[in-house]
Amino acid sequence: MLETLNRELSWLSFNERVLQEAKDTKVPLVERIRFLGIYSNNMDEFFRVRVANLRRMVLVDNNEIEGYRGTSAELFEEIRQVVLDQQRDFERTYRKILLDFAKHGIFHITEKDVTPEQEAELLQYYQDKLRHAIVPLILDKKHPFPRLRDSGIYLGVKMKYPNDYKTRYAIVQIPTKISRFYLFDQGDKKQVILLDDILRLNLGNIFSIFKHIDIEAYTFKFTRDAELDIDDDLSVSFVEKIAKSVKNRKKGAPVRFVYDKDMPTDLLLFLLEGLNIKLGINTIPGGKYHNFKDFRKFPDFKQSSFTFPPLPPLPHPELEGQQSIFKRILDKDILLHFPYQRFSHIVDLLREAAIDPKVSSIKINVYRVSSDSQIMNALMNAVLNGKEVIVVFELQARFDEENNLYWSNRLRENGATVLFGFPEMKIHSKLLQITRVRDKKNQVVSYIGTGNFHEGTAKVYGDVALLTADPTICREVSKVFTIVEQASPPSPSKNPFRKLVVSPFNTRKMILKLIQNEINFAQAGKPALIQIKINNLVDLKLIKKLYQASKAGVKIQLIVRGICCLIPGIPKKSDNIEVISIVDRFLEHARFFRFENGGDPKYFLSSADWMPRNLDRRIEVTTPVEDKEIQEELDTIFQYQWKGNVKVRLIEGEMLNKYRAREGKAEFRAQLELYRFYERKAQAKLL
Repeated sequence: MLETLNRELSWLSFNERVLQEAKDTKVPLVERIRFLGIYSNNMDEFFRVRVANLRRMVLVDNNEIEGYRGTSAELFEEIRQVVLDQQRDFERTYRKILLDFAKHGIFHITEKDVTPEQEAELLQYYQDKLRHAIVPLILDKKHPFPRLRDSGIYLGVKMKYPNDYKTRYAIVQIPTKISRFYLFDQGDKKQVILLDDILRLNLGNIFSIFKHIDIEAYTFKFTRDAELDIDDDLSVSFVEKIAKSVKNRKKGAPVRFVYDKDMPTDLLLFLLEGLNIKLGINTIPGGKYHNFKDFRKFPDFKQSSFTFPPLPPLPHPELEGQQSIFKRILDKDILLHFPYQRFSHIVDLLREAAIDPKVSSIKINVYRVSSDSQIMNALMNAVLNGKEVIVVFELQARFDEENNLYWSNRLRENGATVLFGFPEMKIHSKLLQITRVRDKKNQVVSYIGTGNFHEGTAKVYGDVALLTADPTICREVSKVFTIVEQASPPSPSKNPFRKLVVSPFNTRKMILKLIQNEINFAQAGKPALIQIKINNLVDLKLIKKLYQASKAGVKIQLIVRGICCLIPGIPKKSDNIEVISIVDRFLEHARFFRFENGGDPKYFLSSADWMPRNLDRRIEVTTPVEDKEIQEELDTIFQYQWKGNVKVRLIEGEMLNKYRAREGKAEFRAQLELYRFYERKAQAKLL
């Protein structure tokens, strides 16, 4: 029996949990279809990153893979089979959702269903909005196949001519800046048609110069390898290399081709030849529509029952109404929990710092920010007010490289000091530090979080952040920024940290030590418990240490959202380990840990998952949490989620994603109960 699960198969199991939400009839209808969009977007990234990496392994050595009985080529084929099974489940789910919409008088129609009046309306829409937004590409063997982007979807077009003497092929990209959904509102009856079908309806207009007798179009999409190829040219700056690599990513090798299974064979083979893809392992037959990631913006038809009831972020009782957030943090440590509490408190803190005459500097490290970031605007305001602003950008934040390049240029143009990470080591920590000078003495507050400084994701990602003025923590946060200012990546052998736990210096060592301490306590007959909330658990050394702890009698409770390579319940190895996963309306993203420590518990929150890259090849920051009130809050978060019996799946070796049995207990949906918990806290403060 294998002792660990393969990470790629475990990830696919996680995405199946997302698909389960789309299948759940208790989830509001529009939210179900949006979960299909999330599933589709996840799958795109999986192929662009993980499958692309596996493909390179197959080409290089085809060795055996950790957590899998077989070679990388055999795993590649198994992944394809799992994806095909999930694709069929996806299509069934979509059809069922459409049937449920029909019960509410909402119908998805195709180009074959429109009435003459609707056809005339769509023709006018095509003329007004679409005609100049599309670029038809004629294909023939005399000209090079056009370079297509894998971010969109395409219609492969086949035109037949009289007497079958000739067939012509073409491509039309479906516009990405126009809503994919067109609504017909007829009172009690509503109809939605996709942009794909509006273009199909107008194929004759698009290709009007050709005298074809028949024309048809079939959707396809493909996925390229998303790995950045950063060359060793010393005459080119790191920023220029990233910009060039992002551009070259659009030329990466295709790793997946998804197409309408009804596409004619001749058209399919012509497209595959042009894209240099072989029919087989990289090709996935599917339904008529692709790029379901667009369905994350599926219209709600102004029916509140179709979406989740609103849960607006709540004010933090210690920060709301404060004249100075900075001074409040000087008084006591504060924990913020998004999306339950307002991310705007952080924006307000930066705005306050921007105009406070006594604030001398602001330092922040950025992994991902929104395209219209209030955080970035507040920093530019601070620069204009004469503050020293140092912004560390991680230019290798996958798929956000262009956005980070944009903001780094904007900030630099406005006078901020902009620094970048190291080519060999990503900066994944989430840090903010503000220094204020009063009576010639520095007052420093620091923010250490688990999530990005991103207003958009803060509305749906469950993250925690510590705001503190602890002198030792603030000094060591400052050391992290100093390390980033160095010309070369840090040497892990020289650890300057005593309180913070920082990768690549001491994270692995500290976690192993904390687990060993619990083993020692268990062997001495003292309380021994490990509670971990994390996104991904992959690192083999830590998994083996947890197995060792389980064998020693340490009780281990794990809440793992995504990949979990550890297998609980193996006799005499992981009997004392339980693992659950929660997939619900908010994306579980927080990372924090509790070690019983013989009755004197230790608490930590972290930017790092337990994966080799996060422990050894990135700059990540884990902070101890010593405030008793915040420790109690972390206990509450964990206990609520561990108690949950709705949206909770059991992680087991078979990867069946079974829901946790209620066993006669009342429903306890952890995310809703946590919202009510914070609601009570906010109301108590007002009283």
